[in-house]
Amino acid sequence: MSVVRSKICGITRLEDARVAVSAGADAIGFVFYAKSPRAVTIEQAQAIIAQLPPFVTTVGLFVDMPREQLSQLLQQVPLDLLQFHGDETPAQCEGFARPYIKALRVQPGDDIASQVAAYTSASGVLLDTFVSGVPGGTGQAFDWSLVPQGLEMPIILAGGLTPDNVEAAIRQVRPYAVDVSGGVEASKGIKDSSKVQAFVHAVRSAM
Repeated sequence: MSVVRSKICGITRLEDARVAVSAGADAIGFVFYAKSPRAVTIEQAQAIIAQLPPFVTTVGLFVDMPREQLSQLLQQVPLDLLQFHGDETPAQCEGFARPYIKALRVQPGDDIASQVAAYTSASGVLLDTFVSGVPGGTGQAFDWSLVPQGLEMPIILAGGLTPDNVEAAIRQVRPYAVDVSGGVEASKGIKDSSKVQAFVHAVRSAM
């Protein structure tokens, strides 16, 4: 089995970004969605990214942001990857001169394979837990057995992951990567360094 990548999302402070990088996370995520308790401003993200070492992927999370607004933000914040968590169509995710991943919220009865297949231009698809009216960051896991095997698209598993359950999740789903936010926090938007370290360690141990 190949090495599973890890992303620590909902970063709001430089010290938390440094903890994630030090622990060995492959990517860190910034939430540009005002309704989220983990939302950051352009200025916050700029200040944190300016202090990052090389080879750390910076990801921006967006929820149905108007195209012009997103384009202006990308002129100011040097993001490597875009993560769309709203109702964006493939066409709405494209054309920003950056790779993107599309989040899909999973619930029983979904035809996940066909939903994934719709986003052929994506670099990967993130599977998160469906909670009505909440685009992500719910802290709740979904039934991992709903994820079909053999999907050709790289799958990022999210939703309710913690240092305690991520190994089991990886062994069952065999994702390309895992994404965590609330599962490694001391409070919303504030990471717990020991949990971040334990999470990344667990991901790397899950062979």
